Amino acid sequence: MTTVGCAYELAEALLGESLPRRWAHTQGVASRARSLAPVMGDRANDLEAAAVLHDIGYSPPLVGTGFHPLDGARHLRTLNEVDDRVVRLVANHSFALLEAEERGLRSELADEFPLLDEPLLVDALVYCDMTTTPDGGCTTSEERVGEILGRYGADSIVGRFIRRAAPEIHASVGRVRAAADEVGLVL
Repeated sequence: MTTVGCAYELAEALLGESLPRRWAHTQGVASRARSLAPVMGDRANDLEAAAVLHDIGYSPPLVGTGFHPLDGARHLRTLNEVDDRVVRLVANHSFALLEAEERGLRSELADEFPLLDEPLLVDALVYCDMTTTPDGGCTTSEERVGEILGRYGADSIVGRFIRRAAPEIHASVGRVRAAADEVGLVL
């Protein structure tokens, strides 16, 4: 099992100084993950660890392909402290397969890091990432998709990906909200 404390240390070391805004986003995503603990039960630590590690692939020393989910997951799998479930969550966070397809990396991502067959856990990481602003604040998935489109442009690789992924992102957020409602958690 990946320890959450180890995940925070690693992410802060990789993002804190070189990419402070990305680190602020990461901390916000992790905070959202902690808030879902009543929904996630025994998977809460895996969600929080994946949330705090999801963007480490942006760290300059880790950039290989330029596709942060793949670059981050490749680094994580070399570390004994990070278990396979967390690595696969990082690799596939927020519908990364769709962006990998835009980048010509779909088969690499899918072959190296198969998507977990744990829909609520996968949805929960989408919820955490896609309801957190670049500065770590709370937002809606609609506003987040709009912000990403505005930042990258509709015709960019990321813009094309996010337009394709938007319906799935919103559906994931809806499923997590429904699961939270079932346990009486107000999001």
